[in-house]
Amino acid sequence: MYSMKKHHVLKFLAVGLITLISYSGTLSNATADDKVSVGALRFTSHAATFVAYERGYFKEEGLDVDIKFFQAAQPIAVAIASGDVDFGIAPISAGMINLADKGAIKVIGGVLHEEPGIDGQMILASKKAYDAGLTSPAELKGKTFGITQAGSSFHYVAHKIADKEGFARSDIKVKSLQKVGVIVGALKSGQIDAWSIVPHIAKGLAKGPTVKVIGKVSDYIPDYQVSTVFTSADNAAKKEELVKRFLAAFSKGVDDFNAALVDKTAGDVAAEDMVKLIHKYVYADRPYEKAAPSIRNGAMRINKNVRLNLTSVKDQLAWFQSENLVSKDFTIEKLVDPKFVETY
Repeated sequence: MYSMKKHHVLKFLAVGLITLISYSGTLSNATADDKVSVGALRFTSHAATFVAYERGYFKEEGLDVDIKFFQAAQPIAVAIASGDVDFGIAPISAGMINLADKGAIKVIGGVLHEEPGIDGQMILASKKAYDAGLTSPAELKGKTFGITQAGSSFHYVAHKIADKEGFARSDIKVKSLQKVGVIVGALKSGQIDAWSIVPHIAKGLAKGPTVKVIGKVSDYIPDYQVSTVFTSADNAAKKEELVKRFLAAFSKGVDDFNAALVDKTAGDVAAEDMVKLIHKYVYADRPYEKAAPSIRNGAMRINKNVRLNLTSVKDQLAWFQSENLVSKDFTIEKLVDPKFVETY
C-alpha cells in the first residue's frame, strides 16, 4: 500500500516538474528581448543611442541592442536596406533617398537640430587657405570643400552656402574623400580649403595650428534638421510596436543628454557622468582629460521626443532633386513615415 502511494506521488511530482520546466522555457522565450542593431557614427551627436544603451533604456523596452559603427552616413542607409542594421542615425543623403525610392527604408524621426543660441556645425578653413584670404564663407568661390560622397549632407551645406552668398554652386569645388578621418587629414594638411562639421570635431580642430573657424552653418540653413533616425520600410510597416519601443528608449537617452549637456539643468555631477559615458564611444582612444572638453563643446540639441522638422527635410529633398541626385518624381511620402513622431 505504502509502496503504491509512494509510486503515485513520485509520478505526480515528475509530471509536475516536467510541466514546470516546459512552462518556464515557454515563458523565457516569450519574454526574451528582441535583438536589434543600430548603425551609428562615433560622434557626440549620436550620444542618445549610447545613453539609452548604457543606462538600460533599451532593455526596459525589451530590446537587446547591438551598436554597429560606420565611417560615414551613407553606408548606414545601405546596411538598413540590406537588413544588416535595423535602425540608423544619420543625415539625409542621396543614397538614403534612392533606397527609399526603392521601398527599402523610412525616416521615422528627427535627431540633431540646429538651434539659435546653441553651438552647431561650424565652417572651417585650412590655415593655408585662411592665410591666402579664405576668412569667411563668402570667400569660398573657387575653393575646394571636403565631402564624404556626392549627395551627402556636407555636399548640401556647401551648396546652401553658395546659394546665400550669391555665386554658382559649381564655383565651390566639392571633393569626395569618403571618410571623415580622411577629410580631417586633408584639411589639416591644406589639401582641401574648407569643410563643415559638428562642433565637437570643429572646436577640437580649431584649437590646433592648422585649422580656422570661418562661419556657422546655422547662418546659412536656419532650423536645419541635421540628422534623422530611420529604419527599414518593412519594420515601419510590419513591426510598429518594435519601432515605438525603440523610439521610446531612444527618447529617454535624448532627455538625459539634453538635460546634462545642452540645457545644463541636471547639475554638474550629471554632466560629468554624461561626458564619461560618451567617452566610451567618442574619442575613446584619447585620455579622458583631453577628450572631455571636445565632448562638452560638441553638445548640440537633439529633438525631444524625436520630433521631425519636416520643413527642413523637404528643403533637403528639393536640393537633391535640383542637383539630379534623386528622381524628380520622388515624393516626401516615400521617405518619411509620419505615424511615429510629431512633425512640424
